[in-house]
Amino acid sequence: DDWLALKPREPSPSQCCGSGCKPCIYDVYEKELAQWERAKAKQDKSPLMEKKEQSNNSELNPDTFTAFSISSVEQLTEDTYQYKFELPGNSSLRLSLGQHIVLRGMVNGLEVQRAYTPISPGNAEGYFEVLMKHGELLMLASGTGLTPMLPILQSITDDEEDETFVTLVGCFRTFDKIYLKPLLQDLARYWNIRIFYVLSQETSLEKLPWSYQENTYTGRLDEDLIKTIINSCRRKPFVLICGSSAFHEDMTRYLKAAGIEENSCFVF
Repeated sequence: DDWLALKPREPSPSQCCGSGCKPCIYDVYEKELAQWERAKAKQDKSPLMEKKEQSNNSELNPDTFTAFSISSVEQLTEDTYQYKFELPGNSSLRLSLGQHIVLRGMVNGLEVQRAYTPISPGNAEGYFEVLMKHGELLMLASGTGLTPMLPILQSITDDEEDETFVTLVGCFRTFDKIYLKPLLQDLARYWNIRIFYVLSQETSLEKLPWSYQENTYTGRLDEDLIKTIINSCRRKPFVLICGSSAFHEDMTRYLKAAGIEENSCFVF
């Protein structure tokens, strides 16, 4: 267990920014994995522990990740934030014009890595700043109403610079009626995509595959569940609705009760 805790975690495809970074996150992973394997073969954890301590206290290193503290977060617009990171002493990133850095952190329990170009002056000492844009979409789809949501989802996941958070709620009668399960499961692996299912004619989750049980509800999508999902969003989302006319009416009413105004919704 101790060795597994020290083993580097392999990046997922969604974590690579696709910008041709030198080194790429996969290069860093392979180097860290080789170091871990050598240490494990010798049954000597000290190099790994020393490296961990150094990464927490050293300046920026192109071959490994270094931990920096966030000193401030300023909201500039509804979906844009300016993050200020502390650098040890009066050190500087010393980046050339146009160079970027890769930031790594945990989002929704997933390790996420994204490339950013600092907005702070190149000679700034003791800190650096980046801009992060986080939009939020809530998609409510009933049955075949899922169809217009998929191109939007795929356009977000295909664009490495798009950091929109998306919550998709798909309403179906039974588990067997869920469309395009493999595609939805693939999309749900992205750090900024959450997918929930609401099954109106299922009475129990016990017979569902374990990978669906945690994010599936039985019954109908009602006002209480809408409020729960909206409260789990990072900010008030813009809502997309697609389904029957009755579904549109119900969702509009529930959203209004949850504080989402009509001008923050779009009905297909």
